[in-house]
Amino acid sequence: MDELARTNRDKVIDLLTERLTFERAGVKLYDAVIRRVEQAGDPQVGRLLDQLRAHREDEKEHEEWLEEQVRALGGDAHAKTELALLVEIESSGIERVILDGDPNVTHLLHALYVAEMADNAGWDLLVELADEAGDRDAKKAFKKRLHEEEEHLVFMRRAVERLTRRNVLGEDIQLPSGP
Repeated sequence: MDELARTNRDKVIDLLTERLTFERAGVKLYDAVIRRVEQAGDPQVGRLLDQLRAHREDEKEHEEWLEEQVRALGGDAHAKTELALLVEIESSGIERVILDGDPNVTHLLHALYVAEMADNAGWDLLVELADEAGDRDAKKAFKKRLHEEEEHLVFMRRAVERLTRRNVLGEDIQLPSGP
């Protein structure tokens, strides 16, 4: 991470704190969606639980890893940096849908899908920046997490598509239960 932070350590800390803020929110979002899916009583939707729990654990690992990285660079993992504040504002709509208790599980999963798209973009940017800075170790660490986020994105896309088919077309569908 030192190579990436060589030019502007404060901006790298800001960028990592932005990701950290998003990952913390992601853990809360997954916790809320998991509770709602458990309460839904729909066996098809219940098939998503194992994978949702695994994704939540990935988000928690990302959060903890980012905290370590921010601290290693001399930053405050709880600071409200410029980009951390921006991501809080950007995420507020998704959080309203999920945390305020929208009763429709399809809406919750759709909002989580949108969050995963943003999460992917954030990790992809970190991979690109580390690559341009010639920081192989940072690139490898970011790429590992990007790959996990890509799996989350594919899973959420499939789940939302299948639920939408069921809701709109009345199709008898099988929701995905794994990657």
